[in-house]
Amino acid sequence: MEKPSTLLVHFDKGSAAMAGEIKADLEGSDVAAKVDAMKRAVMLLLNGETLPTLFITVVRYVLPSEDHTIQKLLLLYLEIIDKRDAAGRGLPEMILICQNLRNNLHHPNEYIRGVTLRFLCRLSEPEVLEPLVPSILENLDHRHHFIRRHALSAISSIYRLPHGDQLVPDAPELVERALASEQDASARRNAFLMLCACAQERAVAYLLSNADRVAEWPDLLQMAAVDLIRKVCRSPNRADKGRYIKIIIALLSSPSTAVVYECAGALVSLSSAPTAVRAAANTYCELLSSQSDNNVKLIVLDRLNELRTSHRDVMVDVVMDVLRALASPNLDVKRKVLDLVLDLLTARNVEEVVLYLKKEVVKTQAGELEKSGEYRQMLVQAIHACAVEYPEVAGSVVHLLMDFLGDTNVAAAVDVVLFVREIIETNPKLRVSMIQRLIDTFYQIRASRVCSCALWILGEYSLSLSEVENAISTIKQCLGDVPFYTVSEEGEATDSAKPAQPVVNSVTVSSRRPVVLADGTYATQSAATEAISTPSVAPGSLSSTQNLRSLILSGDFFLAAVISCTLTKLVLRLEEVQPSMVEVNKACTGALLVMTSILQLGQSSYLPHPIDNDSYDRIVLCVRLLCNTGDDVRKVWLQSCRQSFAKMLAEKQFRETEEMKAKAQISHAQPDDLIDFYHLKSRRGMSQLELEDEVQDDLKAATGGFTKDADDANRLNRILQLTGFSDPVYAEAYVTVHHYDIVLDVTIINRTKETLQNLCLELATMGDLKLVDRPQNYTLAPESSKQIRANIKVSSTETGVIFGNIVYETSNVMERSVVVLNDIHIDIMDYISPATCADVTFRNMWAEFEWENKVAVNTVIQNEKEFLDHIIKSTNMKCLTPPSALDGECGFLAANLYAKSVFGEDALVNISIEKQFDGKLSGYIRIRSKTQGIALSLGDKITLKQKGGS
Repeated sequence: MEKPSTLLVHFDKGSAAMAGEIKADLEGSDVAAKVDAMKRAVMLLLNGETLPTLFITVVRYVLPSEDHTIQKLLLLYLEIIDKRDAAGRGLPEMILICQNLRNNLHHPNEYIRGVTLRFLCRLSEPEVLEPLVPSILENLDHRHHFIRRHALSAISSIYRLPHGDQLVPDAPELVERALASEQDASARRNAFLMLCACAQERAVAYLLSNADRVAEWPDLLQMAAVDLIRKVCRSPNRADKGRYIKIIIALLSSPSTAVVYECAGALVSLSSAPTAVRAAANTYCELLSSQSDNNVKLIVLDRLNELRTSHRDVMVDVVMDVLRALASPNLDVKRKVLDLVLDLLTARNVEEVVLYLKKEVVKTQAGELEKSGEYRQMLVQAIHACAVEYPEVAGSVVHLLMDFLGDTNVAAAVDVVLFVREIIETNPKLRVSMIQRLIDTFYQIRASRVCSCALWILGEYSLSLSEVENAISTIKQCLGDVPFYTVSEEGEATDSAKPAQPVVNSVTVSSRRPVVLADGTYATQSAATEAISTPSVAPGSLSSTQNLRSLILSGDFFLAAVISCTLTKLVLRLEEVQPSMVEVNKACTGALLVMTSILQLGQSSYLPHPIDNDSYDRIVLCVRLLCNTGDDVRKVWLQSCRQSFAKMLAEKQFRETEEMKAKAQISHAQPDDLIDFYHLKSRRGMSQLELEDEVQDDLKAATGGFTKDADDANRLNRILQLTGFSDPVYAEAYVTVHHYDIVLDVTIINRTKETLQNLCLELATMGDLKLVDRPQNYTLAPESSKQIRANIKVSSTETGVIFGNIVYETSNVMERSVVVLNDIHIDIMDYISPATCADVTFRNMWAEFEWENKVAVNTVIQNEKEFLDHIIKSTNMKCLTPPSALDGECGFLAANLYAKSVFGEDALVNISIEKQFDGKLSGYIRIRSKTQGIALSLGDKITLKQKGGS
């Protein structure tokens, strides 16, 4: 992130004594002293000093010097000094240097000639340049390419001056002739660029006449040719577009990766034919696999994503080529690749994609990759998305992913168990095998959240007798012996497990602490857990098979409540599938024993924190339910919960479908648009690519693909008035916000009858904004206008302010006049856009982000949903809370909003409001982000907009 910084450098201001020292050194014969004096003079001039008396000394004593360093410093000095007077006329003393420059242009040393020609490229005074033109033209035929290269640049810069065509009237012909015979790559490029800028028809003729040899050109010249083709094809008359496309396709085989990249982008902009798009996509894929720079990979992936938005059908064919980029070790590249591939899934390629992702998951299991846990989590999420959209592929990966339920990366394990939960509901055919696999791997789970979700799956989807019995048995094994602790008289420890022993099969770990009983006597309280050990593991690092027991003994009573609910569901279902009531009663008794043991543990003093009220009430409810079960209650526990989950999945699918429809581009053709019947055209000489391009253009015209109604409609909304109508200078700005910069197109109108001289638009910024261009001076005729463009770089998502004034001079008033401009406030809404993320991701970011801005609700709106809609519209954010959760009139509303900035920053908003008795809304809006700027800017925006204003 680029931040402004201040560096204090000590430098003595110029004085008469210092100017005298420099003058004395320049008049001396010591070359080293002259070099040092010239350096000091250049530094003083750069720091704002004028040194008016030094010019004559430089002309007399420095111009004749033959030293290369002095000559180079001399040219820097001549470039810096003012060459015009206050009226804008050239200084007469500048004629004194013309003879020296002419001598340098005929100097036998190539370096002196070259740097002089390069200096002339920066001169704009016709009085100085006019006598030098013949000497410049003579250097076009010099034997050394260094001189010819800079001579062509000098001619180009002179010809582009306001009256340059009078100084060198035959410049295009001379440059074209030099281009035909030139062999140096840089010189040819300079000549070609001059023709492109000043005589485009000659450049086009040269390009088309050498179309068969363009692939043999040097890469510098090829890049210039690509730029010319782009510029030419923007014009309405594109009769030779087919020939240009052939040149671009020929350049795709260039050995230069920069040329290949530019050609791919130019090809897509020139043609929408499937053949052209496919060639560009293949080129991007080759760059993606051949380039090792991660920044290049990210840029290429952005270009591929742009192709996907407009040519998805063609991009589907290169999915496997894109997937090869997963070999990159960078997680950002992997994430972009997976996002792109998921948008290109079809029923035809989904099996290949899932198989490739499955192989990548196996690689992460082998531990060969860095950050394998995070990468595995991304792969699980990608496979999850594939399986949800195409359920038929779930069976090939779900069993492999279930091996990662015990992953040390908790986030990856949570993604796996959520994937299992959704697939087991949407794929009934896989239910039996998935339940059996979950029972077999349940003891490996170590995370509480994963255990909770896995227990819910066992309770809801264990339907047969064997599944129910195996599930109950597995849960009891993971819980171990009950009760969880024993109490005995002091000195008599009656533990159900023995002290830890370094044996192969099992080991028991017990802990004791003294407690005071109700009657005042002392007793010893102990808790025991059992674990499996192996000969290769030390006794101090043994891993427990009783994962549920260890989690409960750590104080996780929410998990204990989930265990109680799961056992209750399993016992109730056992009553339906087990004909023997003896077995049912036995299972019910065992479940009740577990629940009462949990309650006993929670109310004991063994753990530092007692059981919470919610978990206690839930477990007591389960105990009462098993003791007395009614049909209505049984229906709620065994059917309603699963039905609610199925409804939630259906709503999620519907919401995603609606979002896809909203993103789809809706185009309409105008009724009076021209219809071009390409079938009636003459096809003589047209290639297959040109025919395809004609068809695609007709389709776009018919469907409105060329229309830009939205841009035209919003254009007037971005015009800001900067000055008043009564000011002598009227100014207004059209603001265009790109991703990383802001462009101000300022229109300035001289409303007076006088000529405004040295008119300058001075701008300054506040916030993370930075001016790119330095202001320039202009001369504005009476009642005329001027378009000035200012570029401002944006470095973060933060509301910024642009302010400034217009300064000008007139012939009647000696002092400069100033017109103060209205401030331009850059809105944060230009940088953020609605986005979606999973609830788990939202919660993780909410816990991680440190910047929070809390805004109290203060609005005249009295309806909760209306207020929520108003905030969503004002902040340009996406509501992650499903509509079903917002239904009803309960007087309370809580919703989560999410957006993402163009810089990749996340903006999280939580709205919690309630309706008071007087009908007003109260509550808070909390904003969290990783950076301070976005939190403060969003808070200011919400504070401004929440009252219901526009």
